[in-house]
Amino acid sequence: MSAEILPVATSAQVRAYARRLTLRYPRALAGALLLHALAAVAGLVAPRLLGDLVQDVSDGRAPVDAIALTIAGFVIAQAVLLRFAYYASTRLGERVLAELREEFVDRVLALPLATVERAGTGDLVSRTSRDVGALADTVRFAVPETMIALIVVIFTLGALALVGPLLMLPCLVVAPMIWLVTRWYLPRARGGYLRENEAWAELTDGLAETVSGSRTVESLGLQRRRHERGDADIARSWERERYTLRLRLVFYPVVEAGFGIQVAITLLIGGIYHINGWASLAQVTAATLYVQQLVSPVERMLNQLDELQLSGASLARLLGVGDVPPDRRPTDAGAASNGDGRLRLAARDVRYAYREGQDVLHGVDLALRPGERLAMVGPSGAGKSTLGRLLAGIHGPRTGTVGVGPPLPDTPETPLVGLPLDELRGHVALVTQEHHVFRGTLRDNLVMARPDATDEQVRAALEAVEWDGPALDATVGSGGEPLTPAQAQQVALARLVLVDPHTLVLDEATSLLDPRAARRLERSLAAVLDGRTVVAIAHRLHTAHDADRVAVVEDGRITELGAHTELLEADGSYAALWRSWHGAG
Repeated sequence: MSAEILPVATSAQVRAYARRLTLRYPRALAGALLLHALAAVAGLVAPRLLGDLVQDVSDGRAPVDAIALTIAGFVIAQAVLLRFAYYASTRLGERVLAELREEFVDRVLALPLATVERAGTGDLVSRTSRDVGALADTVRFAVPETMIALIVVIFTLGALALVGPLLMLPCLVVAPMIWLVTRWYLPRARGGYLRENEAWAELTDGLAETVSGSRTVESLGLQRRRHERGDADIARSWERERYTLRLRLVFYPVVEAGFGIQVAITLLIGGIYHINGWASLAQVTAATLYVQQLVSPVERMLNQLDELQLSGASLARLLGVGDVPPDRRPTDAGAASNGDGRLRLAARDVRYAYREGQDVLHGVDLALRPGERLAMVGPSGAGKSTLGRLLAGIHGPRTGTVGVGPPLPDTPETPLVGLPLDELRGHVALVTQEHHVFRGTLRDNLVMARPDATDEQVRAALEAVEWDGPALDATVGSGGEPLTPAQAQQVALARLVLVDPHTLVLDEATSLLDPRAARRLERSLAAVLDGRTVVAIAHRLHTAHDADRVAVVEDGRITELGAHTELLEADGSYAALWRSWHGAG
């Protein structure tokens, strides 16, 4: 099954967002524009003075020293203004970029976990790396360059009109050619760059899968298949990059030819005007220099146009993350208890599908008693972890409900997807085999679950999981003191103790510990979490032996539910599992 690509924002959404982000700092923007405008005006003085100098030489008078000093003064003034203008625009760009990154992080963290799992790592990684990098380059360089070039073009055309309106005709002759090729290029470039980035995401996803599953690839002899997948992804990426390159090979030569034609026509028409007495030599000289001066900013704008197209595609991909519909529908109603904090958790006729039309859970009903310990067992792929995620509120059911409510008869339950995340985590928490230790102190890693926790509470949580690792002030995570997989699990379980929810879902949470250590840790947790409801998903059946009830999950259904001794007496699937495990043990 190929990964599901995350949404991409429309052109209208990109333009609206860019406009809002740019206008968020009106004073800083106005200051940068003013400085660039003054620098552009200073740069327009030299061509006009050179035109007058040519006219004076032609007339037999040439105040070279005075004109040279004046030109030098304006060149220095332009350099100083440009320095401050670049500083102002760069500073503004960094502020805008910082806000954009923060908003993107907020969007990523708000993504439903099920959506992230379906999309795979490649698409999200390419957006957070390649697309953010492309956008950073654009905000730092392309946007200021384009803004500067646009200001220079506007003021240069104004100066050209003041010199002689008829001398603007060469620009009018070439402008349609540049406009037409730009109209041809832009719509094709955006789609081309979006497809190029999509191909890059698929390539990244394939490489990440191959690297992370290298041992599996080697053990199953899948090297050739993975090579073929990689070759196909590279070929697709190469072909899509060739498409955008072909666009540039048409666009840029036409534009370059237009610049040369524009200067040549200006000289030709200016010469005709001068011969016929319609323009002075000073006007022709200044106009030719202004037209020549137009080449550089227009060329910069068109060069940055390609960068803007690439960044526009990247911005569309970043904004598209926010278009993922939420899988939660928070309501104002909370989950009321009966006064002692005890709540029941229940699944009613629950069905769930990772792919449309292919349910992995089929009408599951399960009501947990407050304070009980339920063991969920069954063969691999039966749907245990999926049901556990629904009970923890990670996923919402396709049909049916999973909710919490007071343990009173005929009392409605509040669906988990209707609870705000902060409230949900106070009711139900999930601990899986997958843990992450963040770079920072051990204490930082623990209190992120409960920021107001005291050192005494943190130490008590560590004692509950029988911690024998680094001290609280030790730096752990990437570049810090290394933790074993078992210690990483203990950190995750200690976070759980700090959160102190009324219901816990443990999905193979002690799988990385040896059986004796796992049993000791589970018993320690049971003592600390006495009175809490615990759903333990495990292959080690000693967990089922110690549980109040056992649920056997097969083919997405609960086929047996009861106490350990009851299920053994029933001599069904659980009894067969127990005999197999006990005999093997």
